[in-house]
Amino acid sequence: MQVPIKKFASPLNYTGGKYKLLSQLLPIFPDSVNTFVDLFCGGCNVAINVNAANVICNDIDSRLIGLFSFFKANTYDFIISRMQDVIKDFKLSDSKKNGYAFYNCTSSNGLSSFNRYGYLQLREEFNSLSPESENYYLYLYVLIVFSFNNQIRFNGDGKFNLPVGKRDFNIKMQNKLKSFFMILDRKSIVFTSKDFERIKSEVLTENDFVYVDPPYLITCATYNEKSWNEEEEKRLLSYLDNLNLKKIRFALSNVLSTDGKTNEILKFWLDKNNYMCYHLDFSYKNSSYHKKNISKTDEVLITNY
Repeated sequence: MQVPIKKFASPLNYTGGKYKLLSQLLPIFPDSVNTFVDLFCGGCNVAINVNAANVICNDIDSRLIGLFSFFKANTYDFIISRMQDVIKDFKLSDSKKNGYAFYNCTSSNGLSSFNRYGYLQLREEFNSLSPESENYYLYLYVLIVFSFNNQIRFNGDGKFNLPVGKRDFNIKMQNKLKSFFMILDRKSIVFTSKDFERIKSEVLTENDFVYVDPPYLITCATYNEKSWNEEEEKRLLSYLDNLNLKKIRFALSNVLSTDGKTNEILKFWLDKNNYMCYHLDFSYKNSSYHKKNISKTDEVLITNY
């Protein structure tokens, strides 16, 4: 039963992040894990909190993995110093140093009016760069910090297109980033950007564990509208069956039903296999497979152990 003393939040507010569900997910995970594979790592909320000797964080989003790799290749102090230069160059706010009154605003109405012009300049400059550029991931993270809800969004042309947000690089954001660097120093973490099937079961053993949090087929999040479909769902479930045949433990996060819709592919797969299914709810308590779920969304964790 994996129950860490303190849970750490990702420095990224990534769509579908599992930070709020950690207190329910981690106790279900195996006690002893050699290599933990986060197959769709997203913001890495699960990976940075799991107990394992080695961690592989994989995601098909190469820019996301590029950002994490940028963090890993540098020190916290270096990143902070470079960020301060960017904030100064683009005349963005520093509420931690100056407070909100300095920018003629309050915490309630936020810093968007002050930061809008500099933010748009930074966004335009970033969108002119290639991922190979020296400042690409530095600018990307500063944009995320100053963007609406600290999120990540690119349009169809690959351009970052979120508007400016109400906050800046405040103490909360800095503490999240500092904790992330502490975990990078403490854990053996490898970042990869591959299609999930390229994480071969042949390199895994019975001592390893694969956590799977794919886009949900029956939800409408923008990140899975085009990239995830029924064929992808079936391909993933076949991949998990193959892990099971080789006695490699896995846990799958998904949604069985929501707003009157049912994931029939997932339901059929679950019914024909002898896998465990834990229903998650807003009280973050585990319940049995047969317990009626009273929430509109039936979010589940499915395991083969």
